[in-house]
Amino acid sequence: MFQLDVRSRKPIYEQLVDKIKELIINRILKPDEQLPSVRMLSSQLTVNPNTIQRAYRELENQGYLYSIKGKGNFVAAIEQMPNVEKLEELKTDIKRLIAEAIYLGLTKEDLYVLFHEANQQTKGVNSDDRGSFR
Repeated sequence: MFQLDVRSRKPIYEQLVDKIKELIINRILKPDEQLPSVRMLSSQLTVNPNTIQRAYRELENQGYLYSIKGKGNFVAAIEQMPNVEKLEELKTDIKRLIAEAIYLGLTKEDLYVLFHEANQQTKGVNSDDRGSFR
């Protein structure tokens, strides 16, 4: 499925959260698709099951997953996600990162290229390139 960097300063569960979110955003994992069980993923990645459970719980709290008792964890459909709240949070994060990138030399053209690449990566979802940041 993916690899984790055990030498990274970033905690394993955060790496796992980021990787699963990336798979969902890029539509590799589809809505209502079941994720591997905690035990199975734990053995595949040689990671403590509690770490996997923590990542799944965090993804559920963020609205990317839902769980069914006795069945497992599943990818949430986009309409189940708290979009407005999450979008505002992401805009704040993006503005902060853009400000830092501009300070380090990012140009407007570079930003357009990054937006286009991200848009292509998500297979044209929200393909309106004229979206604004408020």
